[in-house]
Amino acid sequence: MTWFIDTATKVITGTAVTPGVPSRASVLAALRVAVLRDGPYGPAGGTPEQVRVDRGKDFLSTTVTAAFGTMGVTVKDLPAYSPHLKGTVENLNRAVDRMLFAALPGYTLTPTKPRSGRRHKGVGKPETSGAMSFQDFTAEVLAWTHWWNTEHRPQALSGRTPLEAWQADPTPVTDVPAADLWTFTLEDDGRPRKLTSHGVRWRGRTYIAPWMTGQAGRTVTVRYMPHHDHEIDICDASGKYLGPAHLADAATPEQLKALRTARAERARRLRAEVKAAETLRRQRFAPATTAGPAQRLGALTAAQAGHELAANEHNDASKLALPDLIPPAAPPVDWRTPASLAALTTPGPPVPHPSGRDGASAPDGRDGRAAPPTTDDDGDAS
Repeated sequence: MTWFIDTATKVITGTAVTPGVPSRASVLAALRVAVLRDGPYGPAGGTPEQVRVDRGKDFLSTTVTAAFGTMGVTVKDLPAYSPHLKGTVENLNRAVDRMLFAALPGYTLTPTKPRSGRRHKGVGKPETSGAMSFQDFTAEVLAWTHWWNTEHRPQALSGRTPLEAWQADPTPVTDVPAADLWTFTLEDDGRPRKLTSHGVRWRGRTYIAPWMTGQAGRTVTVRYMPHHDHEIDICDASGKYLGPAHLADAATPEQLKALRTARAERARRLRAEVKAAETLRRQRFAPATTAGPAQRLGALTAAQAGHELAANEHNDASKLALPDLIPPAAPPVDWRTPASLAALTTPGPPVPHPSGRDGASAPDGRDGRAAPPTTDDDGDAS
């Protein structure tokens, strides 16, 4: 969960739900809906004067701080381990956890172990067989957010809802046009590119869009949401937004599923190999009661050792290489080749030269005659 909440009126202005660890893309998505005053979060919103964040890397990333700076927002980075300095959002986290999440199926924060570390009888892992889908969970969160803003009446607001407190506040609100806000909350590629008849190239892939027709040769810049490789946004050289572009020849869902399965299997196999290597690398020695050399423990059969050594030989590319399979051809006979290199070559046909009686040529000297070849330290002619 990534929240933006107004500290004065307790109204939630923007929410982003990420199925995994939030990133700077989550912050940018929540910031976008927090500033805009239409849609499901309006009419609360607008450009904030100050944003207080903890030391999370997603909030302090270059993209997020640049978006705040473009809108003229002051970012106050709070010191570590100081949740009391952002009590409004901390209270919101506790409220949604107790009022919504704890009642949903698949809730995993129920303690399964006491503080002593011993497991109680009859207490096992939480039941997740009836867990909600991500779509249903997001719908529940958005419905709870709407309830919080329009029906919930915190004690600090003297019986008013957060939205009523927002509407009664006479503080002026600064709005940002949706098109400009979209540009502010995207990461800049930082280099100009050319539109071609095939689209625009970015990170070794081609992106296309219908609006690109007839605009080949135009200089554009790429802006994108972090980690969203399926779609990018195109602006002209002056920064004016032109439109989105989608990945051409994208892999099908079936291909992506098969690729994820193959990668998971390869990762499992690599983890097993690493675990086996670490087990063999760990040195154990027998305890000694009399003076003598250290006795290493961990016996292997000859077949086990030979099997692992053979597998290592097969995976070592330098040992699989055959540099002498096709030896290089011999140089022309008129070349002065060191004996150490001539022994590594095979005889070959003489190479014809365009001029010279014996097939060799040299630049002319001052008197019009051929200048003698110069010889360096190892005997090669230059």
